[in-house]
Amino acid sequence: MSQETKHDQTNCLVVSKTDDVVTRKIETRPLSADVGDTIRISVEYSSLNYKDALCASGHPGIARKLPIVPGIDAAGTIVSDPTGQYQVGDAVMVFHASFGTESDGGYSEFIDVPQHWVYPIPAGLTPRNCMVIGTAGFTAAQCIDELMKHNVVPDSGDIVVTGATGGVGICAVKLLAKLGYRVVAVTGKQDRAAWLRELGAAEVLSREDVNDTTGKPLLPGRWAGAVDTVGGNTLATILRSTKPQGCVTACGLVGGVDFDISVFPFILRGVTLQGVDTAGISREYRAGIWDKLASNWAFAGLDDLAIEVGLNDLEEKIEAILAGQIAGRVIVKVNV
Repeated sequence: MSQETKHDQTNCLVVSKTDDVVTRKIETRPLSADVGDTIRISVEYSSLNYKDALCASGHPGIARKLPIVPGIDAAGTIVSDPTGQYQVGDAVMVFHASFGTESDGGYSEFIDVPQHWVYPIPAGLTPRNCMVIGTAGFTAAQCIDELMKHNVVPDSGDIVVTGATGGVGICAVKLLAKLGYRVVAVTGKQDRAAWLRELGAAEVLSREDVNDTTGKPLLPGRWAGAVDTVGGNTLATILRSTKPQGCVTACGLVGGVDFDISVFPFILRGVTLQGVDTAGISREYRAGIWDKLASNWAFAGLDDLAIEVGLNDLEEKIEAILAGQIAGRVIVKVNV
């Protein structure tokens, strides 16, 4: 396909629903000749997050419209920018709460998006690097930033990371270890224990080890802090076993949206439960975290964290991530 043809149309993964049946297929769509005040980007890479898989399944809480092109992350190069902020060929990435949920997302060769959704890729990172990190790695970095704000430092003690083989989990393990923390990784995939140690975990526990059902309001204090991607009783167990003045960051719900806990961890130990939301943060804060990820928080061994697939290979990976069978990151090579 010629460059001129590519600028007239785009191949993309489209999720549709007919008679209550959700389908996914690669479609070729025309591109508007007039982009208005939006920025056109040639997408090199996107990524597959659990949220993307839910959108690709037509989940009504995620896919706010159908048909839709999923992909909450995208990175590539500028094709045109009528705002004049970027030059053709500049490397950029796209993040916004609506991207890939309410508006068509990154699983498309070309996208037209508003200026305020676009961020320059910091020096030291490539579009591929950015998608290996993606929203998952950014969330992990945001959790760690919150731990630091609450004075949880490496000397404070062990940091527990739940769902450690998932996208947020592996990035949290890598980054915490790089910053000098002693990391305890929790996973239901015990065959991945050695891999997690290679990533930087000092210890690996099973998910049963952080799933206390005794009903005790407090447990022996072990954790100085936590990155919890699970929620449910796992989150309650960790809160009850966090040391005085510790901080637990919560960013996931695969283990449930509800949990039962007393006020004791908060009023007797001064534990902080810090929710982490990547969608509602300011543009300045997001750019600041990415600057850290490109410099003193830079991930080592990024290529070892990711499996790369094309748009045509996404079907299998979508089903696998929904079934909890993915360890690490999946990045999507979009524009070939």
